[in-house]
Amino acid sequence: MIFLSKHTSHEASTFLFVKPLYNAYMAKDYYSILGITKNASEDDIKKAFRKLAQKYHPDKKGGDEAKFKELSEAYTVLSDKKRRAEYDTYGKTFAGGGPQGGFGGFDFGNFEGSNQGQQFEFDLGDIFGEFFGNGGGRARRGRDISIDIELTFRESVFGAERRVLISKISTCDTCSGTGAKPGSALSTCATCNGKGEMRETRNTFFGAFTSTRLCPRCHGRGQVPETPCSVCHGEGAYKREEEIHIMVPAGVGDGEMIRMPGRGEIAPGGSAGDLYVKLHVKQDPAFVREGNNLLTALPVKLSDALLGGTYAVPSLEDNVPVEVPAGIAHGEIVRIRGKGVPYGRGNRGDLLVRVDIQFPKKLSKSARELIEKLRTEGL
Repeated sequence: MIFLSKHTSHEASTFLFVKPLYNAYMAKDYYSILGITKNASEDDIKKAFRKLAQKYHPDKKGGDEAKFKELSEAYTVLSDKKRRAEYDTYGKTFAGGGPQGGFGGFDFGNFEGSNQGQQFEFDLGDIFGEFFGNGGGRARRGRDISIDIELTFRESVFGAERRVLISKISTCDTCSGTGAKPGSALSTCATCNGKGEMRETRNTFFGAFTSTRLCPRCHGRGQVPETPCSVCHGEGAYKREEEIHIMVPAGVGDGEMIRMPGRGEIAPGGSAGDLYVKLHVKQDPAFVREGNNLLTALPVKLSDALLGGTYAVPSLEDNVPVEVPAGIAHGEIVRIRGKGVPYGRGNRGDLLVRVDIQFPKKLSKSARELIEKLRTEGL
């Protein structure tokens, strides 16, 4: 709910309303604004917003309109699964339209208080939904869906392919989405006279508004099947299993999201939503990723650390010979160029080899005697 404040004079009545956030959101730390962590649940987000909104609502004593708008913006993004996924991945959202029908379904009725006689309470979605993208005469869009897939560490570095079977509402492959039985004809929809949409006039306290909406019978197609398809019952779409081919690019990280436009659920007579693929990368016992570089440890004998030696260092592809220079220090890094994570066009990071000098826990009699001689040499 959003409130309108009514100011009357002897000549006319004017209305001031809170402007909805119908713009693309710039990067802000929305979690800090609401005082929550990144793994907060939907319920945690709603509770945090309710508590802070009650404190900063402009109609409350000591309220802060700017702070309240900032809280509303944060809640609008984080309460929407799609926008939150985009925000977590890219630090901003890319949706051109703002919240559909108000602030993510949050009810502001609890903030109605001291000025009840001068406020109107209404649902932005009910009154303006058809004029600002919540329906109207445009074709419907199907539901977005999301899945999770697991990758090995090597697959995350070099890329991978996955074929997954998803149960979702898809275009009927029997009638190719027409809704008609194969071989039968389509006729003009009698409900909308073939226009695919219907015009309606509604009276509100702003005056009369004329809007259009999709025809509920033909779903905006303007035609209906004379003999409905026996598989989808004339809808042109039904829930079935569909194999999705996913190409995972090289260099992805744990928790990243792949967006596949048009691979979500289809809306009868409309377009398909998007498929979001969240990636989970298994840890590797030998390698740790640092940006585009890989870090691994190389155990080196004490004698080789003092005198130098050659070691075969395992990379993600093969063993690479490495010369350990004499006198190398414990924890020192040896860099192997071009054996890290691919990025850009033909570029790769490096393999960073950390030297771990292995100090013997027990010494033989002869080894102790040799080390005693080294001590006399001042080593």
